[in-house]
Amino acid sequence: MDLTDHARRNQALWNANAEGDHALADRNWAAEEISWGIWNVPEAPLSSLPEVDGRDVVELGCGTGYVSAWLARRGARPIGVDLSENQLATAARKQAEYGLAFPLIHASAEDVPLPDDCADVVVSEYGASLWCDPDRWLAESARLLRPGGRLWFLTNSLLIALTTPDEGAAGDRLLRDQRGLREVTFPDEDGVEFHLAHGDWIATLGRHGFSVDALHELYAPEGAQQTKYEWVTPEWAQRWPHEEIWVATWRS
Repeated sequence: MDLTDHARRNQALWNANAEGDHALADRNWAAEEISWGIWNVPEAPLSSLPEVDGRDVVELGCGTGYVSAWLARRGARPIGVDLSENQLATAARKQAEYGLAFPLIHASAEDVPLPDDCADVVVSEYGASLWCDPDRWLAESARLLRPGGRLWFLTNSLLIALTTPDEGAAGDRLLRDQRGLREVTFPDEDGVEFHLAHGDWIATLGRHGFSVDALHELYAPEGAQQTKYEWVTPEWAQRWPHEEIWVATWRS
C-alpha cells in the first residue's frame, strides 16, 4: 500500500495496541444491544443509525469488527476495512468464535479497494473518522456510496480536542486554537489524530457532496466510572460532550 506518513504512523500504533484491545472486542462482540463510545451510551434512545436491514454497509476503520458484527445481526451486509493487520486478525478470530462471516479488507480508508457505488451506508466509529485525513476518507465515502446513501461516524468532540493537554485529562481551559484545527499529536503517542471545528466539518462534508442530517453530542451517563482512557474523566464528560456522532446523506 502507498500510505501517507500519518497512515504509516497510525498503522504502527494500532498494530501495537491490538493485544490490549482483546477485552474490548470480547465485550462488544458479546453485546446484544448497540452502544457507543467509551461510556457505552445506548443507541436505542439516540436512534442515530440509518436503516441497515438488507443494506450494503462499509465500515471504515473497523478494528476488531464489532460494529460490523452488530450491523450484520440486524440484517446488514457489512464489509470491514482496516489498516491494521493485527486488529483484523482479532476480528477474524471473533468471526470464527461467533460463526458470523463478513469480508475483512486490509487497506487504508483513504484508498479503499472497493468499486464505486457499492454501499448504501458507510460507518466509522473511532476509525477513519479520527485517524484519517477528512478530505481523503470523505472522498472515498462519497465514491463508495450510492446516491442517497447515508454516512454515520463517531469521533471525539470538538471540546475534547480543544481542552486536552499534552499530558493528563481534559480540563476547563481552552488549550488549542479552534481556528485552523486539523492534525493533533501528543508527545507520548506516535499516532496522528484529525479534529475539525463544527463549521469545518460541515464545509468539508459539503465539498464532498454530503448534507448533514444530525449531530448527536454524547455525555457520560450518571454513575459512570473512570475508564482506561485517562484523557477524560466522567465528571468532565457529564458537563461537556466527550464524543460526537455525525449523520449525513450523500447527494452527489
